[in-house]
Amino acid sequence: MSNPFQFTLPTKVIYKPGAIEELGAVLADIHVAKALIVTDPGLTAAGYVEPIEKILDQAQVAYRVFNDVEPNPSVETVEKGVSVYADLDYQVVIALGGGSPMDVAKTVAVRVTNDKAVPDLEGADQFENDPLPVIAIPTTAGTGSEVTPFAVITNREKKYKLTIISPRIIPKIAILDPGLIANLPAPIAASTGLDALTHAVESYTSLYGSAYSDAFAEKAIDLIGKYLRRFVANRQNQEAAGSMLIASLFAGLAFAHSRLGNAHAMAHPLGGFFNVPHGVANAILLPHIMDYNRIAVPERFERIAQLLGEAPVAENAVLAVRRLNQDLGIPASLSDVGVQADAIEAMTADAMKSGNVLANPRQTGTPEIQALFRQAL
Repeated sequence: MSNPFQFTLPTKVIYKPGAIEELGAVLADIHVAKALIVTDPGLTAAGYVEPIEKILDQAQVAYRVFNDVEPNPSVETVEKGVSVYADLDYQVVIALGGGSPMDVAKTVAVRVTNDKAVPDLEGADQFENDPLPVIAIPTTAGTGSEVTPFAVITNREKKYKLTIISPRIIPKIAILDPGLIANLPAPIAASTGLDALTHAVESYTSLYGSAYSDAFAEKAIDLIGKYLRRFVANRQNQEAAGSMLIASLFAGLAFAHSRLGNAHAMAHPLGGFFNVPHGVANAILLPHIMDYNRIAVPERFERIAQLLGEAPVAENAVLAVRRLNQDLGIPASLSDVGVQADAIEAMTADAMKSGNVLANPRQTGTPEIQALFRQAL
C-alpha cells in the first residue's frame, strides 16, 4: 500500500530534438522583455550561449549573461549574480547548464526579490516574496533540477553545502533538447548519468516514497540501465541522449516528492570539504549505501536488479551498479578523488544535518555514517 501523496506539476516541460528553438515563443507567451542568463564559463567557451543570445535578439528581449558559475557554486557566486541583476531589472532568469547554473539561477531568483542573505535562506520556505520565474535549459542528463524545489549552495567559509527548499523555486518552464547534451565530455556524461541513477534509486527506496514517486523512479532506473553506457560511448546517439534526458527528468520528479537518502546526505559534505563533483561523489557512494540498505527493503533492491537487467536478487542490484561504475571509469574510492580520513568526523556532522538521513530506509546514526565514509575511502 502506498504512502499518502498529493502532487502538482508546476513546470511546463518541452521535450523534443530542437526544443531550444521554442525559447523565443516561450518568452513571448509570458511577455518577457528582459532576461538574465545564468551559465558557466565552460558552456560559454563551448558556444552554448551564442544560440540563446540569437534567439533572444530575434525575440527583441534585452538580456545580460552571468557566466561565472563554478562547480559546487558558492554564496559569493550567487551575490555576484544578484549584482548583475541590479543592472537591468530582469523579469525572468534563464538557467543554462547542469545543476550548478540551475542552483545559482534559482537562488538569484529568490535573492533579488528578498533582502535576505543566502545562508539565511537555508531550509523550507525561508523567504517571504515570490522569486522571479526560472526557465531551465539542462545541458547535462543528471541533475533533474529543472523540476525540483531544491537549490544547493556552498558556504565556503564553513565548508558546508546549504539547501534551499521551496515549491516556489521550481522552474516554471523546462526545455529539454537532446542536441544540447550531444557534446558532453564522456566523464561528465558518466558522472551526471550516475547522479540521475542515485536520485532514482534513493527515491525508490526512500521511506517517504509513494506510488507517484515509484512510477517515475522505476522508469528512470530502467532507462538508465538501458541507455547510460550507450550514451557515454557515443553522445551523438540521439536515442540514448534523449532517453537519458527523460530519465534525469523522471528521477527529478521522483525525488522532488520522496526526498533521497544517505548517499546524498554524504555527498554534500564531500563537495563542501573537498570540492568533489556532486555526480562523482554520488557514484562512488551509491554501491556502498545500497549494500548497507538492502536488508531493510530487499524487495525494492530485487526490483532494482531487474530494472538493471539482472536476476531479481537484492545483492545483484549492488553488483550491477559496481559494474556500471567500472565500465564508465568512475574512481573506485573517495581517496582517489582526494578525500582524507581526518575530515570524516566533520563531514559526518554535516551529513547528519541532512533531512535525507531520515528518509533512508535503514536507520542511520553518526557511527553508521562514519563507517560508510571509511568503507568508501
